[in-house]
Amino acid sequence: MNMKNCQTLEEARIEIDKVDEKIVELVAMRNNYIKQIARFKNSVEEIKSDERISDVINRVRAKAIELDLSPNLINDMFVRMIDEMVETEITEFNNTKVF
Repeated sequence: MNMKNCQTLEEARIEIDKVDEKIVELVAMRNNYIKQIARFKNSVEEIKSDERISDVINRVRAKAIELDLSPNLINDMFVRMIDEMVETEITEFNNTKVF
């Protein structure tokens, strides 16, 4: 990771704001992929895949550890995000599976 070596509090806060914007953009991108995935599913049960959720959580926890970041923080963030995105995917699934 390339990080700027800030010289002032204000400069550090500006950089944090930039990172925050990128985080939101990445979450939006992930959400858009979730909506696309709904087209490939055959049931709501398939959307709520505990195995896939566990795989994602394990992968991001490992990445957090690699980056010297709290895996519990990342775990909590991803559990919340996944819960919301499962609901988004269910809504998208129901909207695309019109009988």
